[in-house]
Amino acid sequence: MAFVRRKGNSFYLVHNVRRGGKVRQLHLARLGERARITEEVVREVSKKHPFVELNWQALREQMNQQVDLADSNSPAIQKLVSNLRALNLELADLFQPLLRISETPTVARELLVQLRLLQSTLQVKLNQFDRKRGRFSHATLRMQGR
Repeated sequence: MAFVRRKGNSFYLVHNVRRGGKVRQLHLARLGERARITEEVVREVSKKHPFVELNWQALREQMNQQVDLADSNSPAIQKLVSNLRALNLELADLFQPLLRISETPTVARELLVQLRLLQSTLQVKLNQFDRKRGRFSHATLRMQGR
C-alpha cells in the first residue's frame, strides 16, 4: 500500500514491500514541500515502477484531507497565505516591467497567458468558497465589508 510520508520539510510517496521477511520502504517519488500528486508524478512513477499498482484517486483524496483550512496555525496555511501576499505584491509592481517587455511580443504574450490563467484559477477557487459558505462565510463577509 502506498502512502505519503513527510521527512524533514519534504513529502515523499512511498510503498511498503516485503523482502526476505522484512518490510522495506520503496521511495516512489519526492513530492516536494507541499504534497501534490500531479499528472507528471503519476507518469514518472508509472514509468519507473510499472509493477507497482497504486490507487491514485485515494492518494489524492488523502492529500486533500491533510490540509485543514480552519487551522490558521498550520504551516501549510501560513505558507500559502505568505505566498499569496508575495504574489499580490509582485503583481502590483508589475506595471513598469510590463512596459519594458512589451517590446518583446513573445514574452508579453506569455505573461498575459499566465495572468489570464491565474485569473481563471482564482475565479474557480472563489466560486468554490462561495458554494461552501457554511465554513467560510465569516471570511467572505469580512472581505465584502472592506
